[in-house]
Amino acid sequence: MFKVLFLCTENACRSQMAEGLVNHYLAGQVKAYSVGVRPSQVHPMAIEVMSELGIDISHHRSKSLDELAGERFDLVVTVCDKAREQCPLFPGDTEVVHVSFPDPGRSFGSARIFRKVRDALRDQLIPLVRAKLKQRHQKGKSGQA
Repeated sequence: MFKVLFLCTENACRSQMAEGLVNHYLAGQVKAYSVGVRPSQVHPMAIEVMSELGIDISHHRSKSLDELAGERFDLVVTVCDKAREQCPLFPGDTEVVHVSFPDPGRSFGSARIFRKVRDALRDQLIPLVRAKLKQRHQKGKSGQA
């Protein structure tokens, strides 16, 4: 199973929504996780706007990278600039990619802003993860020849 980690500052909005989106749209192909550099709590508006797509992240909780120590990831995606600056090194052939999204938590809980960021996450990250999964699969096939 292809494993992806989404890294953000607080693991409250963007990385939580990214985890939910990837686990929903790429179920059975990819397992997504999310953590924060400085974990806090999952924002209620993130839970609400994800439920509009039929994706339940109400059971998610904000986590630190320490909680996933020892896990190996195929892909790490930093979704905010602060997380990119503080992103640790990952072992092996883990690929690290940065795609920055605005923090909807700074919008004073505006559902419109959360939806906009949710949709941007979906529209950019699902194709990105699909492409990386395909690359990994093709690389594995060429290594078997």
